[in-house]
Amino acid sequence: MSQIFPFQGMRYDQALVGSIRDVVAPPYDIIDAEGQQRLHDRHPHNIIRMELGMDQTGDSPAHNRYSRAAAALQSWIKEGVLKRDAQPAVYYHTIEYRPPYSAPGAPSKVLRGFLALAKLEALDSGHIYPHENTRAAAKTDRLNLIEACRANFSPIWSLYSDPGGAIIRLLETATKGQPAQYDFQDDADCRECLWVVTDEAVLKQITDLMQSKPLFIADGHHRYETALNYQKLRRQQPGAPTGLQPYDSVMMLLTPLEDPGLTVLPTHRVATTPLLPSDQIAKLLGDAFDFREFPFSPSTQAQVRQQFLTALRTEGQQGPVFGHTRQGDDRYILLTLKPVYRPSIKASPRTKLDVSLLQQMIVAKLCPTQQEQEAILYTKDDHEALDWVARGTGTGAFLLNATKVSEVQAVAAAGERMPHKSTYFYPKPLTGLVLNVMNG
Repeated sequence: MSQIFPFQGMRYDQALVGSIRDVVAPPYDIIDAEGQQRLHDRHPHNIIRMELGMDQTGDSPAHNRYSRAAAALQSWIKEGVLKRDAQPAVYYHTIEYRPPYSAPGAPSKVLRGFLALAKLEALDSGHIYPHENTRAAAKTDRLNLIEACRANFSPIWSLYSDPGGAIIRLLETATKGQPAQYDFQDDADCRECLWVVTDEAVLKQITDLMQSKPLFIADGHHRYETALNYQKLRRQQPGAPTGLQPYDSVMMLLTPLEDPGLTVLPTHRVATTPLLPSDQIAKLLGDAFDFREFPFSPSTQAQVRQQFLTALRTEGQQGPVFGHTRQGDDRYILLTLKPVYRPSIKASPRTKLDVSLLQQMIVAKLCPTQQEQEAILYTKDDHEALDWVARGTGTGAFLLNATKVSEVQAVAAAGERMPHKSTYFYPKPLTGLVLNVMNG
């Protein structure tokens, strides 16, 4: 079902650029303006100059950040800053990290996967499944970049099912005892390691095993749809060649969805517009939810907050449970959906998601207008959500448990899309470890 190809990736020559840490970057869509400037200032060959270049005064359709990215790419290749690997390879990649917002002393986890090219397939093909909707503006930006540079600078992150772990075991065996080509701590204090695997027998086994596996996009929906749009444009050009072309594939990081190193973070909602008084909220939601209060005083707030968050996580394993606090209130509230209001077993996978239930049964009732909805803030951090309310940045916080990987898989396989801000897969693969520069 999935066609995976080893490829001759292009990588930085560390003899010329120094530490690989100084030239890589996070994915473009999580970089703010300050981070963009910091990466530009860090190193003259940082990948940010191609992935998310700076706009300049006097930019025009012919001279802009996309044309500058293309010029930088060609210049760096000519200078030898970027070099193409001599043999087709897949790139075994591990990321050791401590899950964000975990308790002090919590054990680290290791995400395992490999970089390869995946043949582009239509999103209704049954071979590659999305789970999120995309925005047109982001796709236009990425299309301008790929048209100018004809390259993938960052991988799309996709998941495949391999309960027995056969593919990762092959890669671990192939790299056992070999030093990693890259081994460094990134800005988020994750240990990033990368090995180049060129053994033809191993590559054949991996590509053969992957053929039976559908892929589920975890991160990079805009880039995948952009790759499809670019493929369509290239095929429509006069004299377009037949047969498989470089633009018919896209670079991916492929990770087993059973990998214990995979983390999905929740995305909490914080209202910034006026909310109803607490007694009216209780009346509005009381039919569907059981309320449990966690009152606190200034001296007990930290301890009670931890008890509240622990209860949210623990009780959420049994069914839909949400956390709430309101500005000016000295209590946290746990809202447990009553069994009679829970979706039936026959309901669609999307309908059964906690994030769908939160939106339909709580947020839509307390923030009913489009203006109120658009004013909602989002955060992955439990404490940030609660602190925003305590400090007056928000009027009320709505906390939820993380979407399970199996739920994402079920929604995608059913041909549905997740609600807005449903998943945040972690840790995000870096940009610039390996580039897919297309010849043609």
